[in-house]
This record gives sequence, C-alpha cells and structure tokens, in this order.
Amino acid sequence: MRASNFTYLVKQGIHSVWYNRMMSTASFCVLLVSLLMVGLAGLTGANISVILSYVEDQNEVLVFTDGELTQEETQQIREILTDSEYTTPTGVTFKSRDDAWKEYKYNNPEASIIYDRMDYNPMPNTYIVTINDLTKIKAAVSEYELIDGVFKVSAPHDFAEFLISMRTTLTIIGGAVIAALIVICLVIIYNASRASVFARRQEINIMKYVGATNAFVKIPFFIEGMFIGVVAGGVSWILTGLAYNSIRSMFVEDVTLWEALGLASLLNFSDISWIVLAANCVVGALLSAAGIIMSMGKHLKV
Repeated sequence: MRASNFTYLVKQGIHSVWYNRMMSTASFCVLLVSLLMVGLAGLTGANISVILSYVEDQNEVLVFTDGELTQEETQQIREILTDSEYTTPTGVTFKSRDDAWKEYKYNNPEASIIYDRMDYNPMPNTYIVTINDLTKIKAAVSEYELIDGVFKVSAPHDFAEFLISMRTTLTIIGGAVIAALIVICLVIIYNASRASVFARRQEINIMKYVGATNAFVKIPFFIEGMFIGVVAGGVSWILTGLAYNSIRSMFVEDVTLWEALGLASLLNFSDISWIVLAANCVVGALLSAAGIIMSMGKHLKV
C-alpha cells in the first residue's frame, strides 16, 4: 500500500470519529468505564503486594545468646548474622541484656517491687534479625541455631506461613479478577462496536461493491478505534489518578493509625503515573481496535 493511500485512510479514520460522533461517544464511554475499573483493580492488587511486602519486612527473628560471652564473641556472632544469606543488609540490631531487663520491668510495672529486689539479670543478650525472604525463615532459624554462643532462636513460624499463604491466595484472586474484568470489558466493547459497525453497514457494502479490499475497509475503522481508545485511556488515567489519590489520602493522613498495617506505604500515584498512562492508552487502543475489527467480519462478506 502506497504512503499516500495509508495517509488518506488514517485521515478518514480520524474524520469518522467526528462524523459518527454519537456511536464514537458511546464507545468512548464504554472504554472509559472499562479502563477505570481495570486500572483501579490493578492498583489495588499492586498495593496489596506492597502492604504484604511491608509486613514481611517487619518480620523479625530473635537470636538469644549465652550471658557469659565476651565482647569479642558477641561481636563475632553479630558479624556471622550480618553475613548470612538470609539476613537483610541492615537487618541486625543488638539489644543488651541490661536494656532488655529495663524494658521488661517498664512494661510490667505491677511486679516492680519483686524485680527491684532481684540481685541478678535474667535477660540474655539478644539480636533482632530481619529475614530477607519469608519463605526461608525455617532455614534461617536452623542456620542461626548452629552459631556458637547462641542458645535459642525465636521465630514466628505460624505468622510467616500465614503471610505466605495470604500472598499466594491474593495473587491468584487478584489475577483472576483482573482477567475477568478484561474479558467482560472486551465483551462489552465488542457489543458496542457491533452497534457502531452495524449503523455503518451500508458504507462498508458500498466500499466493497466498488472493489475495495478488506484491508482498505478495515484500516479506517482500526484507526478510529485506536484513536477513541487512546483518548479514553488518557481520560481514564486522569479519573483513576483523582479516585486513587482520594482513597489513598484516607489511609495516609493519620500515619500512626495505619503504619502498623503497612497502609502508610501505599504506592504514590505520581511515581507510577506515566506507567499507568501508557498502559491505559495501549490497552484502550488495542481493545477498541480489536472490538471494531472483530465485529466487521460478516459485513465484509459481500
């Protein structure tokens, strides 16, 4: 196909958007709502993953050492824990037995008289270690227990298994919801495109009677669909950003209330806005163009 013919077809496709503005508006609205639902569902899934990652990062293992260790032996244990493949780069915090004893007495004031009369400190020196992979917490505990000078390792195994199970379940559910929304959107867009193509069936028949090829007939409709899809993607991007920021503000205004749940670490829309815009425009253009092309099949058989 010559460049002049292709340029003509592109112009015809864009012109058809205005010429058939009623059906174009209907297709635009359908796409807009569809992309808005898919976009918000995708952002919700991404934030759930962020929240779970935040909670996992707070997952800590307590490594208790013997009370009779020298300062050199204590430092050696710290180095071994820091160099472990299961430990985050800055995930080792030391709590001395004196600090632990003071904290325990502060948190249990009802028995302060008894504690004050004790002439020894029952608390061990403790390392608070953050695991870099929650699925390997059992392997990490086994490795830490083999370190000389360590007499006990305490880890929240049940909580770790719960988080792993939750992540897997939510990932499957989130993927299924987004896939279902895309299929539903495609069906709705296809039906809307059928109505648009049906209203212009005479135009298609005339083009076929005068010898136009299928490609020559399809290209203007394809360009029209892509144009509507890109515009709908841009508008849905703006609405998605407004809706998302409004919802996000409810969770991040009071940081102290939501920080424990990881909701203070929700994704900032401005950080991913261009990715969302590109995804909306590409998905909108492809869905709209595909819907129109699929609905033209029987009308090309003249």
